[in-house]
Amino acid sequence: MAGHSKFKNIMHRKGAQDKKRSAQFSKLSREITVAAKMGTPDPDMNPRLRLAVNNAKALSMPKDNIQRAIDKAAAAGGEDYEEVRYEGYGPGGVALIVEALTDNRNRTATNVRTAFSKNGGNLGASGAVSHGFERLGLIEYPASAGDEDKVLEAAIEAGADDVESGEEGHSIWTQMEALHEVAGALEAALGEAESVKLAWKPNLTVDLGEGDASTLLKLVDALEDDDDVQTVWGNYEVSDEIMEKLG
Repeated sequence: MAGHSKFKNIMHRKGAQDKKRSAQFSKLSREITVAAKMGTPDPDMNPRLRLAVNNAKALSMPKDNIQRAIDKAAAAGGEDYEEVRYEGYGPGGVALIVEALTDNRNRTATNVRTAFSKNGGNLGASGAVSHGFERLGLIEYPASAGDEDKVLEAAIEAGADDVESGEEGHSIWTQMEALHEVAGALEAALGEAESVKLAWKPNLTVDLGEGDASTLLKLVDALEDDDDVQTVWGNYEVSDEIMEKLG
């Protein structure tokens, strides 16, 4: 298992998410509704819904909001969302995967394409970049969960595949089929996770200079600002020095 952390730049920045709490609640509500509609509205019997509810709780989403999102799935005439994935390239040749839940595919495709074109990127065809990523389970814990050795030991015991630890926290990777089992074992050892989700992990990463990094982060922000976009994954690395310069 690896011990070096790169996850803070592999995904979009946590700080940006913190500033968009209300928007994040909207995205979480949509995921909860879709998960409840695709299976039973009981989180204990619906793994995808359980993940969505747990992630909402981790961001302190009110219980009433969570229940309303679940109830919305059974409501007559409610929105019918579909899952859509977009793939493309950002500045510096960075590969990006954009996951969305939408009730209007044309609107979402136009918005995503516009975000790419206005921020130094190009939207590609389906499958254009996903071959360079692995579809895995990702469990995240804050640094307060324990030191690197403690988390590593717990991850090994739980059956995880890899751990990346750093100042901001711990990323624990597992096979997607084992995500729920590993997450449960880790919760018993370390407490409730910050997030539990399916993720796209890049096989190789691209180191970006200040110019490309600045443009790329604007692209990621533009994508995340779209209500339909749930998650943005990329294969980029930005040094701490450059991140500090960019604020």
